[in-house]
Amino acid sequence: MPIYELAALGASLCFAIGGMLAVEPSRALGAIRFNRIRMLIMAAILFAVSLVTGGINSLSIEALPILLVSGIVGIFLGDTFLFAGLRRVGPRRNAVMFAFNAPLTAIAGIFYLDEVLSLPVFLGCVLVTTGVVVAIVYGKTQSSSNHWDEVHGSLPLGLFFGFLAAVGQAGGILLSRPLMEQGVDPIAGSAVRVAIAAIALVVVYEVSNRQMTRDHSAWTSKVIAQTLGSGLIGMGVGMTLVMFALKGGEAGIVSTLSSAAPVLILPILWVTSHHRPALGAWVGASIVFFGTALILLRG
Repeated sequence: MPIYELAALGASLCFAIGGMLAVEPSRALGAIRFNRIRMLIMAAILFAVSLVTGGINSLSIEALPILLVSGIVGIFLGDTFLFAGLRRVGPRRNAVMFAFNAPLTAIAGIFYLDEVLSLPVFLGCVLVTTGVVVAIVYGKTQSSSNHWDEVHGSLPLGLFFGFLAAVGQAGGILLSRPLMEQGVDPIAGSAVRVAIAAIALVVVYEVSNRQMTRDHSAWTSKVIAQTLGSGLIGMGVGMTLVMFALKGGEAGIVSTLSSAAPVLILPILWVTSHHRPALGAWVGASIVFFGTALILLRG
């Protein structure tokens, strides 16, 4: 059974749910403030779990610097740009740009990790990425304009932030892959990466907001619940599944399958917005399905 690939798909579902939960609190609190609180909570939870399970013992002195850099690149920079883009252009457009992390990782993996993908797997990765983009671009009907697609601020800047998030995600995966293959515990690895990213965000937030009056009015019970849910599902479970998938799966494949969130988000958007996605969205989803099948059935 392709357990590592299935873990990457599971991560994609977690990212889809976590992303939906993050839209309102990231807009209400701001990207850095939202991500800072979310990461601090998750770092504490992940370290507690790794201590209980003993996974913390898998960390070595040699692995720590790489995990720290991976956390800065993939989470601190990647997630900050992701939610900055999300806040400006909404989940649909933001996901188009973030989908570029899959081909970026696959291409870089060839040179950085000496990964070689078979023809069926390569075609599967191409189909999954293509299907994701098609599903996003054609996933909205004329009558489905709603707050998920509102633009807040500059559209080009928001799209650029989404692309930078993709670059950060690709870099984080490429740095983490060798360590996971060597036996670092996924939960412990995630804890270190999230912790360093949380510390960096705290420093940035405190420096950039020294003279500002702290407004706590945005912390409604709904925002708190959505922030916790986004962290637990998207970061806690989702990121740990990605790290587990990297123990035995190629970086390009893991990145591709974990990027299918925009397709998995279709039924969620249908329920929450009460608008059925356009036919093109389901065409894209079908392309993703066939691409995933090629990857999972490669052996």
